[in-house]
Amino acid sequence: MPLRSANLNVMIRAAREASVKLKRDYGEVDQLQVSKKGPADFVTAADIRTEKILRGELAKARPDYGFLMEEAGAVEGADQDRRWIIDPIDGTTNFVHGIAHFAMSIALQEHGKITAGIVFNPITEELFTAEAGNGAYLNDRRLRVSSRVGLDNSVFATGIPFMGRGDDQDHQRFLSEMAAVMGASAGIRRFGSAALDLAFVAAGRYDGFWESGLMPWDIAAGIILVREAGGLVTDIDGRDMRLEAGTILASNPTLHQPLGDTLRKARK
Repeated sequence: MPLRSANLNVMIRAAREASVKLKRDYGEVDQLQVSKKGPADFVTAADIRTEKILRGELAKARPDYGFLMEEAGAVEGADQDRRWIIDPIDGTTNFVHGIAHFAMSIALQEHGKITAGIVFNPITEELFTAEAGNGAYLNDRRLRVSSRVGLDNSVFATGIPFMGRGDDQDHQRFLSEMAAVMGASAGIRRFGSAALDLAFVAAGRYDGFWESGLMPWDIAAGIILVREAGGLVTDIDGRDMRLEAGTILASNPTLHQPLGDTLRKARK
């Protein structure tokens, strides 16, 4: 079993506490009160309730830390150098359609750097964890990114723009990216949760992942998972990754350059 810091244990306990009601909500998804936050961008009572539980559990253990949350936004803490970054349900559209591919994502940011993260699918009980310098794990098994060396036998994941997200130019750029990667790879997958996509890259299930139009809570935990599993993470232009960049490119070290070159050429 990997050694876990006190902060990582706090994150895991919070996620497991929140998962009790979330699994119950998922079992009654047809009866959930669902409202639209924007076109094809759903927010449910379960989202809000899960975030409230996570915030409460984390604040109970670390009352001075701040928060950055998908639903409630930023909350400053007395300790301005540390904050939790929370996505209560990454893959909400999957959730409300009864598709068991969604996750809670929690990251700890200290002095501007992500130092720990978890991605937890409460339905499959897959718990992805990582801490800076201590590796990445799926439950108690150490993770490594894939070792594939060619685009032609690699499978990549992405997120596809949908109604209300991006304009016509963004959609056309994405179609160009898709065409380029389709023509060079063994396939592309779109499962609807950036947090799990990054966790799957860390686990070697996908060889790489790219997406645009993302928010910090979508990717914060996934970034440290990939890096601690031996992968590389930048923005699509190959620059150092910033949570506010809005784009991400993650893969094993061998494929990062050729995948990035393929995407950047398609974006011109």
